Amino acid sequence: MTNATYTQIPPSPLSPSDEHTWAMIAHLSILGNLVTGFLGPVAALVIYLVYKERSRYVAYHSMQSFVFQLIGWVGAGALAGVVWAVSGVLSTVLIGLLCMPLACIISLFPFGALIYGVVGGVQTSQGQDFKYWLVGDWVRTTLEG
Repeated sequence: MTNATYTQIPPSPLSPSDEHTWAMIAHLSILGNLVTGFLGPVAALVIYLVYKERSRYVAYHSMQSFVFQLIGWVGAGALAGVVWAVSGVLSTVLIGLLCMPLACIISLFPFGALIYGVVGGVQTSQGQDFKYWLVGDWVRTTLEG
């Protein structure tokens, strides 16, 4: 048996066009939630893991999309479910009926997140930088270390 030495070749950087395409796909991965209910964040995380060494731009936008989807889709969806359950239990009393408009409003949050993600995808496909409100700055400082 021979001892073979292997040298690791650094990954080649992405072209600007490819960066914009993958950033757009990361943002549009939120559309996967419409079909599966939960795979949007997984797709954004996979894009981050695959391209983090090749492009800081794609890494930033895919991680931003991942965090935003966890908060805006998964978190708001869970909150809406809890509010609907509480107002259902309390509907035997007048308080539950008063909580239902709040439950309706909270139920719209995931769909607002969906629209916001599509806006991010469109802007990054056009070469513009996009930053989610409250999430973008936190992700940028986390990735820069």
